[in-house]
Amino acid sequence: MADAPVNAVPTRTGLDHAEAARRLAADGPNVLPGGQRRTWVNIIVETAREPMFLLLFAAGTLYLVFGALQEGLILFGFVLVTLALTLYQEGKTERAIEALRDLTSPRALVIRDGERLRIPGREVVRGDLVVLSEGDRVPADAVLIEGSGLMVDESLLTGEAVPVAKSPAAGEPAPARPGGDATPFLYSGTLVVAGQGTARVTATGPKSEIGRIGTALGTLETERSPLQKQTAQLIRTLALLALGMSLLLVLAHGLLRGDWLQALLAGIALAMAMLPEEYPVVLTVFPALGAWRLAKEKVLTRRVAAIETLGATSVLCVDKTGTLTENRMTVARLWVNGESLAMNDPAAVELPEAFHALVEYSILASETDPFDPMDKAFLRLGQHFLADTEHLHRDWTLVHDYGLNPALRTMAHVWRAVDSAIFVVAVKGAPEAIVDLCHVDTAAAADISAAAEAMAADGLRVLGVARAQFEGKAFPAVEHDFDFEFVGLLGLADPLRPEIPAAVRQCHEAGIRVVMITGDYPATARAIARQAGLPADEILSGDELATMSEAELQARMKTARVCARIAPEQKLAIVRALKANGEITAMTGDGVNDAPALKAAHVGIAMGGRGTDVAREAAALVLLDDNFASIVNAVRLGRRIFDNMQKSMSYILAVHVPIAGMALLPVLLGLPAMLFPMHIAFLELIIDPACSLAFENEPAEADLMQRPPRDPQALLFGGATLWRALLQGLGVLAVTLGAYAWADHRLAEPAARAFGFTTLVVANLALIFSNRSRASAALASLAAPNPILWIVTGATLGLLALALYQPFLAGVFRFAPLPPGELAVAFGLGLASVAWFGLLKFFHRKPTP
Repeated sequence: MADAPVNAVPTRTGLDHAEAARRLAADGPNVLPGGQRRTWVNIIVETAREPMFLLLFAAGTLYLVFGALQEGLILFGFVLVTLALTLYQEGKTERAIEALRDLTSPRALVIRDGERLRIPGREVVRGDLVVLSEGDRVPADAVLIEGSGLMVDESLLTGEAVPVAKSPAAGEPAPARPGGDATPFLYSGTLVVAGQGTARVTATGPKSEIGRIGTALGTLETERSPLQKQTAQLIRTLALLALGMSLLLVLAHGLLRGDWLQALLAGIALAMAMLPEEYPVVLTVFPALGAWRLAKEKVLTRRVAAIETLGATSVLCVDKTGTLTENRMTVARLWVNGESLAMNDPAAVELPEAFHALVEYSILASETDPFDPMDKAFLRLGQHFLADTEHLHRDWTLVHDYGLNPALRTMAHVWRAVDSAIFVVAVKGAPEAIVDLCHVDTAAAADISAAAEAMAADGLRVLGVARAQFEGKAFPAVEHDFDFEFVGLLGLADPLRPEIPAAVRQCHEAGIRVVMITGDYPATARAIARQAGLPADEILSGDELATMSEAELQARMKTARVCARIAPEQKLAIVRALKANGEITAMTGDGVNDAPALKAAHVGIAMGGRGTDVAREAAALVLLDDNFASIVNAVRLGRRIFDNMQKSMSYILAVHVPIAGMALLPVLLGLPAMLFPMHIAFLELIIDPACSLAFENEPAEADLMQRPPRDPQALLFGGATLWRALLQGLGVLAVTLGAYAWADHRLAEPAARAFGFTTLVVANLALIFSNRSRASAALASLAAPNPILWIVTGATLGLLALALYQPFLAGVFRFAPLPPGELAVAFGLGLASVAWFGLLKFFHRKPTP
């Protein structure tokens, strides 16, 4: 089938799904050039440059040069196994990152087969109808076909910060460059700052305006995090230290014993033992897989550093609507002229005449093709009760609108009736704002306020509706200049999500204070807060906040749990006050005006379902389901990730102490060298998957959400954690060195080496189990599920058995088979080298409160 011309798709039904799929296959995804994922060839090349790989290669080459063919081939075999492990680890990380790239693709609201759909921006195709509103990123180059008041910031392409107005196309407009005023052309990556409209996509991906100039983006390198830079510096320092000590060992061994080949091999073994290059692996694997795990919990990570901060969060500031509640609005109550009507029976077919105008004007004040849950609720109500009356005006024309004004809390539409020169104006908004617009007398205002408070006390969201008529050609600049007549109040029910009380309780147990922020009435906020399990005796209102000094607000935010009638821009003041109080603050938001607060918070959390692209870009995390319970799950997972990173780093340091010690001390003490490069390579086969995959897969500890928030100033790896790791490593070194010295006096050198190496391998496994839990002993942690750990353990013991009892491998490793009794002693000593630390944990364990 030939391509249909883009300008042949003007209908409001948009493309059908089959045609969209065909165009996506033909044109490719709507993404900029560059940003390609790493291939297995890239990973191999990067791995081949690593010091550990180069040392293994050098040792294998030395064996071959000096005629030790078997040893050389075995070491090159270890090189291949190391490459395979690296490919598996890096491949798993790359797959996680690729999945996150797909999720972080900007979203677009398109019309396909007559339905509005949220799709990833990469799936937008030529001819798609894209619905745009304030706060959206334009997903592709397009032509505006209908809209009102659309203003677009095109500074990304022009450098000019002043937004430009857009007008719907009339016929086939001549092409124009970005930055033109009153043109219908929209460009990928630009930002809608006001208004709304529908546009037809004309170019995607590399064919878009930004795509033609964006090829250079693919050459930019990602900046490393401070923690990655610190770790790289640590690795460089240890590498220089390892080089110096290895040279000294080579000289000492060669001069004292005259065997320079063995001296070189011992030096390479020491260098390999002293290089804890697993740290960069941990810093790569854990955040990438952690972000992937968060995505499975419906939380998208846009900034990886937020994963670490999540565990330290002490205050969660959350929106009420859609986050604590279901954002599933239904009109529950109507109020007109002192008469109230509860909408208890959804099957009722008649609505009293007195309430017809209220429903009529609530629809006229809403969007014609509603997407907002409130507007949808009004439309459903009108279609149910007013379908065959004169109160629905499908033939009227919307000629002007006044967008939502956060300061006034109202929005208005101006309509032209058929064959009439008089314009009809409908406005809805906060009851007090509508009362102000209508200039009602004091008694009427008191009645309206009392009715609104009564609805709010039942947890309903309350809106007022008013109407006006206007004759003339120039519409007023502001709604205040119309002569409005008050029509009535609507109360909307938005039920609390059923999982919220349990989630709030978990936050309380974890030492995290939840602060609910809403633009609703204080009475509505109080009712919902109590249902959620939040203290609601003290409520901070937006009017109060506006009169407070910074010091007063800081003092108030030490105890406040509910903030009502808060304007979006006031969220920034709340964040600053909490940060000034030393709180680690997470803040949710969805609108354009929420972006400064999201950016200022330690962890900004945007709404994925109803949030604007501006809010998503300002945030560190995006809730894919807009659910507060998902935030709590994310905090738990963030704590688990940080916890497991600390455990892994403790294990890496602890295990390298005895390995480095046993590569150096036997030679200095006059004992035969115990470790050669193939022994270090064997141990690395245990350490690499254990520190990355096994510890990353560790389940959360039982008390994880009963701990207070982590001190944000605490190092990932330092202080008590560092000293515990050193103590464990020194304990294993002392036992292993003693075991080898004892065996050297009783057994031949190959048997003594086998005895000492077996002790070290078993101690290595014991260290893994010991570091699984901070409080529980290694035996207690056996019940915690972790299949990868058991695979590593089984593979290690199997390979150890082959190295000890398979004659060819035993010869390569310079081992002699151990009798069962000596094997049991070596196992016992390996376990004992760590068991003492388990006893220490037991006696120093804090009693459960």
